[in-house]
Amino acid sequence: MIQIKNLTKKYGELKAVDDVTFDVHTGEILGFLGPNGAGKTTTVRIITCYMPPTSGWVVVDGLNVFENPLEVKKKIGYLPENAPLYSEMNVLDYLHFVMGLRGIPKELFNQRTKEMTEICGLESVIQRNIGELSKGFRQRVGLAQAMVHDPEILILDEPTSGLDPNQIAEIRSLIKELGKEKTVILCSHILPEVEATCGRVLIINEGKIVADGTPSELQSSFKGREKIYLELKTPLADVQTKLSNLEKVEKVEEITTNGDDLKKFAIECAQGVDLREKIFHLAVENNWILLEMRKEQVSLEDVFRQLTTS
Repeated sequence: MIQIKNLTKKYGELKAVDDVTFDVHTGEILGFLGPNGAGKTTTVRIITCYMPPTSGWVVVDGLNVFENPLEVKKKIGYLPENAPLYSEMNVLDYLHFVMGLRGIPKELFNQRTKEMTEICGLESVIQRNIGELSKGFRQRVGLAQAMVHDPEILILDEPTSGLDPNQIAEIRSLIKELGKEKTVILCSHILPEVEATCGRVLIINEGKIVADGTPSELQSSFKGREKIYLELKTPLADVQTKLSNLEKVEKVEEITTNGDDLKKFAIECAQGVDLREKIFHLAVENNWILLEMRKEQVSLEDVFRQLTTS
C-alpha cells in the first residue's frame, strides 16, 4: 500500500530523515515510534504530501506522492497531534465543512455525518461548539474529520494524547476495528498502547530505522539479563546468600519492604536462563513461605529505550 525508498530530508546540514526504506502493507496496523526529533513526524509529513523530501521517493497505492499529490491525499486520512479544529464551529457544521473540502457530494453529507457520529460516538455533542468540548470529544471529532472521506489509509499521530483511561480504551478499540478495513499508521509515545494495538512496529532514531518487526519479535531480540522477582515471608537470615549461591545467578538485590517478616528480592541471570524451578526447590528445602515469584517480561518500552538511548 505504501512504499518508501531511500527517503532523505535535510534541513541545512541536519538530516532529519536519513536514507529510510520501508513498506506498509494493506490492512496493517503499523506502530511508528521514535523519540522527539527522531524523524517520525517529518516522515509522516512527506507521506501525506505536506512537504517534499530532499531525495528518495514515496508511492501510495501505486501513486507517486510528488507527481500525484492530490490523488494521494484522497486516499489518506490524517490526524496530527494537534487536531485541525475550529473551536467556534459546532461539530455538525465542521464535519460538513470538511466534507466540502474533501469534495464529497452534498447529497451524501447526511449519510456520512450519521456514519461518523456512530463510529466516533459523537451523537451527544453533534450540535455543540467544538470549543466547549472535552479533550476526549475533540479527539473524536479529529478522528471523524480524518475518516469522513472514507480513506484507505489512516495516519494517526498521538490519537489518545490527553485522554482519560476510559477514553483511551475506547479509541484503542476503535483503531483495532478500523484496522480490519484500512491500513493504519499509529504514531504514539504510549508504548503499551502500541503493544496492544499494532501488529508491526517500526522504531526510528536519529533519522534511521533501527527496528522493524512484530512486538513479540522485538521483545524476543532484546539483549539484556533475565530478572525474577521473589517475595518471601520469613524471619530467616542468609536468604540473599543462599539465592546468590545458586548456579547461574549473577546478582541478587534485596528490595526494601515495610514488614519485617517480608523480604523481596530481584534476581538477575543471563539472557535465556530460567531459574524459577531451582528457586522453588530452594524455598522448599529451607521452609521459606513463598508469596510471589514472577519472571519480568521484557516490554516494548525496554526495547525502545535500548535502541534510542546511547
